[in-house]
Amino acid sequence: MHPTLFTIGPVHVHSYGTLLMLGFLAGVALSWREARRLGLQPDLSVDLGIWVLIAGVVGSRAVFVAMNWADFAAHPVEAFYVWSEGGLSFHGGLLGGVVAGLLFARRRGISFWTLADMVSPGLALGYGIARFGCLLNGCCYGAPTELPWGIRFPLWPDSEITTEPCHPTQVYAALGSFAILGVLMVVRRRLRGPGQLFLFYLMLYAPLRAAVEVLRRGYTAQVLFDGVTQAQFASAVIFVAALIWFVQRGRRPQGAADPGGPRGRS
Repeated sequence: MHPTLFTIGPVHVHSYGTLLMLGFLAGVALSWREARRLGLQPDLSVDLGIWVLIAGVVGSRAVFVAMNWADFAAHPVEAFYVWSEGGLSFHGGLLGGVVAGLLFARRRGISFWTLADMVSPGLALGYGIARFGCLLNGCCYGAPTELPWGIRFPLWPDSEITTEPCHPTQVYAALGSFAILGVLMVVRRRLRGPGQLFLFYLMLYAPLRAAVEVLRRGYTAQVLFDGVTQAQFASAVIFVAALIWFVQRGRRPQGAADPGGPRGRS
């Protein structure tokens, strides 16, 4: 593994933080293009991206620390070591990003759902890139495997003791997210209601995450109850909520006003 890309004097440039930032920048670039398609000002993607980045990191770290408090109780300051050690919850980041999006939409007088559609392809792209950061960091791997692409991961950071060959579930998640991106780019012009693209993304992401968790269960994913991991439970809730909203958004009359701002899809 390569948790540190390179060192400049006392400064260590970490793989996880670097790939996370690259994913963010790639997502913003794609959102810039989507803003133009939706008739929005392209610079909205940058402004919104900053809000979402800050709220997403705070939310994802807060949820991760809360779910793994036993690992931080003795040294609470380590909860702030995000860029070096990793440890983020996508579901927490999603929650933080949604809250930031709602506040941003209200502040700018723009439909939240239109903004959500704008960022959806970029969200899939950025997530896929960030997962390679997990691979280089040596976290989030899966169960042992005899498949030829199994990878040995360090048992803990900087450890020379490694696991037996394991499923690189980070790669599975990344490739799955890129596939979701391809689907979104195909269907984005065929969905009727503002917000449906974002909800469709959630409906695709949730089963992908649940499937990957099958291989991570008991290794790098904690079981919540009856063999169901924390992320699988959260994904199930997200899928059901997204499905209900997706159907509801599709039934809205064309041009109907949306909460969060006077403008819908342009």
